[in-house]
Parts: sequence; C-alpha cells; structure tokens
Amino acid sequence: MPKEWILNSAINRWGLQKKRMVGAVSDEIRKCSPKTVEDWEQYYFKNLYPREYLAEIGRKLYVKVTEVLRAEIDDITEENCIDYVVNLVINRTFDGYMTEKKTIYGQLQDILGVKIEPAPDEWDRLFNVDFFIRIRDKFIGLQIKPSGYAFITQMINERKNQEVTHKKVMAKYGGKVFYVFSVKDGDKKKIYNTEVIEEIRQEIQRLSS
Repeated sequence: MPKEWILNSAINRWGLQKKRMVGAVSDEIRKCSPKTVEDWEQYYFKNLYPREYLAEIGRKLYVKVTEVLRAEIDDITEENCIDYVVNLVINRTFDGYMTEKKTIYGQLQDILGVKIEPAPDEWDRLFNVDFFIRIRDKFIGLQIKPSGYAFITQMINERKNQEVTHKKVMAKYGGKVFYVFSVKDGDKKKIYNTEVIEEIRQEIQRLSS
C-alpha cells in the first residue's frame, strides 16, 4: 500500500492507535486466542468497540492528513529541506552518537562492575565493535544500537552482515560480541534488551575461569 507510510506517520503522530483510543489490543487478542482474523474481528467489535467507532477514528485521521499535514507541507520551503538534512546528518547524528554511547556504556560499566573501553578505530572498521571488556588476555566485544520501529529493518540487515565479522572477533580474541540496544526513556537512554546483561556477565565468568 503506497500510502501506508503517510498514514502510519500520521496515526502515530496523533496517537490515534494508542490504548486510550482503541483499547489494549495486545492484551485483548491474547484473551481472545483467535484462530482466524474473523474470530478476532468478532471479539473486538463485541467486547471493545463497534466498527463505527473505528470508522470515526479513520475519519479523524483523514482530517489530519488532508488538512493539517497538507497545510504543513505547503508551508515547507526548499531551504527548510536543505537545513533539515544538514542538521539531521551532521548535528543530530553526532549529538545522538555521543550521548548514547556515553550513557549506555556507562550504565553497563556500573552494573557489571568492570571497565568498558572504547574499541580502537581498527576494530570498529574490521569487526563492527564499539566497546570492549578485557578479561585477562581475552576480549568481549560490545555494539550499541538504537532501538525502535524505524531501525528494525536496518538492524536486522546489519546483524546479518556483521555475524561474520563478529565470529572473527571470537576466533581471534576469545570472547563473544553482544548487541546492546538502547531506547529513550523520557530525556534519558536506557538499555532495552536487559537480558543481555546476564549474558555478558556469564561470558565474563567463562573467560575468567
């Protein structure tokens, strides 16, 4: 559906798909345990909201797209686009990189009680490793990635491409490479896949023994 990205952006911007609008659908579908989409449709319209209610939300979305977005788009100039791209690629990328790396590796360092060091430039280029933990003469690699819907496809592709280089790290330095995903929590960053902390701790113990 070519227009889906526009609708997806708009519905997320105005929160028309949130729990307060359409109900706790993730919880409700588990209660329903449907075998077909028809089962789920009947359950939803009977127990949460009728079809007309969703149609009304659709009408609200239509107004947002055709009135608000259109007005905003008409107001955009070429200079606005140039400034945005330059700021996004240069300033925001750098700020996000510095903040995220410092925040996440600092949290890991406190939790694990070990020193975490920035990887040499050569490691970044050859092995796709941002930080490392030194255990005797062995090294554990860490790669910090932002989490979120916009990055899912990118992360999947990157992980496939980087599996080979990460195996090279283990073969050469003895330790595994772990992905640490970060997510925004208000104005701060926190570790999203917290289960990786125990995995890293186990790898530290393995290399220490």
